Amino acid sequence: MSKTIQWYPGHMAKATRILNDDLKVVDVVIEVLDARLPRSSANPVLQELIGARPAVIALNKSDLADPAVTEAWVRFFEKQDRPAALINAVDGKGIRNLIQKAKQAGAPALEKLTRKGLRPRPVRVMIMGIPNVGKSSLVNRVVKGALTKTGDKPGVTRGRQWIRVDSDVDLLDTPGILPPSLPNQQSALLLGICGAIKDTIYDSGEAVLELIRQLEIRYPGKLQQRYLKGGAFAGNTPEEVLEQAARLQGQLGKDGVVQTENMARMMLSDFRQGRLGPISFETPQES
Repeated sequence: MSKTIQWYPGHMAKATRILNDDLKVVDVVIEVLDARLPRSSANPVLQELIGARPAVIALNKSDLADPAVTEAWVRFFEKQDRPAALINAVDGKGIRNLIQKAKQAGAPALEKLTRKGLRPRPVRVMIMGIPNVGKSSLVNRVVKGALTKTGDKPGVTRGRQWIRVDSDVDLLDTPGILPPSLPNQQSALLLGICGAIKDTIYDSGEAVLELIRQLEIRYPGKLQQRYLKGGAFAGNTPEEVLEQAARLQGQLGKDGVVQTENMARMMLSDFRQGRLGPISFETPQES
């Protein structure tokens, strides 16, 4: 029996309350999603908290996602009045464009202040997202190039750190929050495959079988090209595919016993490092 995947514990109720308070003084929210699975990596709690506030989508790890599918997601979010930027939070690619989109999204709020006769100020931005989807890497990358840290502001929980990104943007650093539950077990496995869930709380063997299923449906031939030198799989089930790949890759133990666990780890590592090529697991058209 496969084990049910649950979020690891944490003080998420408290984090949610803090975010709700901080949002009252924020003009724009940047939500970080994994470009390979934007739907499963979204947090419905964030949508409830954000409400009608302007939001910009940061599609992180876009270098690992299928470019055609990612462009479809950009169009999908734009139709929802949520501009999207393709980024790689590790090397900083696309972050300048992301900040520019945040400035544009916050412009109406600043215009409203000006009409009231208030002094101009930078757009106040908050970056949100589930843990391990790239939020911390993005914040660290933005902070590295920031002008200065500006400390507490009125109306915001004490100790929250404001960062002056440039003359037009102030960033409020916030904790990531978890959704109350995972969307479904398939989404949970996909999040595990992509590294958004700790390896210790899901079955890596089951995750690799799901990876094989997904690739055979969405990118037929990709596994054969990587592990069979272009040949055909003799079996049809994911278990048979994994065993054959292990044999051909020399993953054999004592007395020729096939080491499928080693092969599973290899496949997961190859996927996460981008060695299988650009891959997306979700499209906007799928329910």
